[in-house]
Order: sequence, then structure tokens, then C-alpha cells
Amino acid sequence: MKKTLTVGLVAASLAIAGCANNMSNTQKGAGIGAVAGAILGKATGDHDKSRYAWGAVVGAIAGGAIGNYMDKQEKELRDELSDTGVDVVREGDNLRLVMPGDITFATDSASVSPNFNPVLNDVATVINNYEKTVLMIEGHTDDTGAAEYNQALSERRANAVKGVLTNYGVNAKRVTTVGLGEYEPKVSNSSASNRQKNRRVELEIQPIRQGDV
Repeated sequence: MKKTLTVGLVAASLAIAGCANNMSNTQKGAGIGAVAGAILGKATGDHDKSRYAWGAVVGAIAGGAIGNYMDKQEKELRDELSDTGVDVVREGDNLRLVMPGDITFATDSASVSPNFNPVLNDVATVINNYEKTVLMIEGHTDDTGAAEYNQALSERRANAVKGVLTNYGVNAKRVTTVGLGEYEPKVSNSSASNRQKNRRVELEIQPIRQGDV
């Protein structure tokens, strides 16, 4: 189902691109945004199922304890990932790890760079200490090349990071992956340095709350 949906959405995005000459920039942007939103919405739906299934096994966090639980995890991640190039971003009760593509993958490759494996090992160590969370791994690209190719590459990269984390002991049931291709850039793809920023993998860590399970 997920594969079929993704292919359909990519086809829709290509159709939008093909009609771009007859559309305003606003219309084109709205169409591509809808495609990206649908991809992420589907992934989030699967992610919620993972949250429920995992929460039933390990339990959930009471509302008042969530902040402290995530504070401790944030501190451990910042300690482990200092000077690695991975940014740790706090978003309310969620944590986001931003892994730049230039240190995670070789150009046009979906194989995690060997030098980055120890970093993912450190990530897995912390994640395994906080089992009352679930993970969403997002793959992103710049807009160079065909959108369909970029979509597939982003999916492969997200799955590659998941594969390394599970090899280091993270339970696969806690992890959902999604490829967002070129549709969620951090910055405009107007320069080489900007395109490099857009080539990345992001890992969002979400608490399992009481009431979710």
C-alpha cells in the first residue's frame, strides 16, 4: 500500500511539473506541497500504528513526566553527538536529529558512509535507553535531477539509516521511514551550498504518551 501510494504521489508531482508552463508559481507550489503533505501524512499514519503497538509493549509516559523524560534524552544525545556534525533540535516534546548528507552518504549513494556508523551507534545507544519513544526517519534531497529519482533516493537513504540503527539494537517496530525527495527543502535550492543543506536525513523522536495506547 505504501509503495503504491508513493508511486502515485510521485506521478502526480511529475504531472504537476509537466504542467508547470500553464500554471502560476503559486499554483505549482500548492500542488507540490499537497503531494509532499500526502506522503508525510501517510507515513505519519503508519507511525501512529507503530506508536500504539510499541506502547502496548513497553508502556507510555504520563503527561507530567514527558518533559523530564525528553530533557534527559536530549542531554544524552547532545553529549554523545557534540562535534559530529549532527544537529539536535528540540521541538516541544519531540527531538529532531538533522544528519547532513555530506557526512552521512557519498554523493548519489544510499549506503551509509563507514565513518558515520559510529555516530549512528551512539544514537542507537541513547535511543535504546529511552524505549518509551518512537522514531520517524525522513530522507530529503535537493532538486537536482528528476523528481522521481530523488524520491526513490530519499526513501533508500531513510531505510539505510533505519537498517544501521536496527543493527545496533533499535527495535524495528519503533521506527517508521519516509522519503520526501525534494519536496521539503530547508532552504532554497538556489546555490550549491544551499543544495548541500537540503541533502539530509532527519530523525524525529516522539514520546509515547498515555492515551496513545
